[in-house]
Amino acid sequence: MNVAEEINLKGFIDEAIDPTLDLFEEINKLKKEKNAVILAHYYQESDIQDIADYIGDSLGLSQEAAKTDAEVIVFAGVHFMAETAKILSPNKKVLLPDAKAGCSLSDSCPPHLFKKFKEKYPDHLVITYVNCTAELKALSDIVCTSSNAVQIVNSLPKDQKIIFGPDKNLGAYVIKKTGRDMVLWNGACMVHEIFAREKITKLKERHPDAKFIAHPECEELVLEMADYVGSTTGLLNYTVNNPATQFIVATESGIIHQMEKSSPDKSFIPAPPNNACACNDCPHMKRNTLEKLYLCLKNELPEIDVPREIIERARKPIERMLQISAELGL
Repeated sequence: MNVAEEINLKGFIDEAIDPTLDLFEEINKLKKEKNAVILAHYYQESDIQDIADYIGDSLGLSQEAAKTDAEVIVFAGVHFMAETAKILSPNKKVLLPDAKAGCSLSDSCPPHLFKKFKEKYPDHLVITYVNCTAELKALSDIVCTSSNAVQIVNSLPKDQKIIFGPDKNLGAYVIKKTGRDMVLWNGACMVHEIFAREKITKLKERHPDAKFIAHPECEELVLEMADYVGSTTGLLNYTVNNPATQFIVATESGIIHQMEKSSPDKSFIPAPPNNACACNDCPHMKRNTLEKLYLCLKNELPEIDVPREIIERARKPIERMLQISAELGL
């Protein structure tokens, strides 16, 4: 059995749910009974965000998982996020509501191919974006997030050669900000590559006072138009602190729920995709539903399982990132 087969989900139970059940009430009961905590990514549907104990980006949620005394972690996100929680909390049970909640960015970088790619550059240090599999993290020297990638790269000696993966757009953004010549893996997030510069230009013309904000996973032509580029949490904070009352948002639409809750007097417009039939929802994130979360917590399935050897190797680059971040005061 190879590593990819070992990192899997244990079981899934699909059963009918009594339509008269108050799922919010039932989920809260189960949390108390099982000493469980629910972590929800910003891209989840609004009902899941509203019932979660913690809402945030992928690494922040995994750090919350490591801090909590809960025995069971329900990670309402995608597979690599639940894996990261398991890496940081190996003795806790980690559950994922939908076994098929994957990630286009993570899938764009198969570990066995990245390993061969890495071997071409033996004198390069490997930095990987946290949005990748546990096995890819295990092949890395440092993990980064979209909020600290620039600072992580700047903290390294100028002559240090670097491989950056799996997101080529985030990598290109870091190159532009740091002036470093990095080797990039050719991976991308399907959601952040759908935004259309021409349509955004027309939307800005209709809303001249709106601030255009974008995630650095977007393509360079889109980022060049932005008033602010930042991580998901950074985008949220910007909308809270900026006096503007209108924002055009180029990232997954789930974050708009938190933006509206944090700034009810402001309006948020999803950036238009390049295809009229497309939308800026992540189909993987949206596989999780309140019903699946209830069944997941009730049956404690599907469960994330990562081999101990991968956990030990993958934890090191995460810890190095946290160490660098602490030293830089991030």
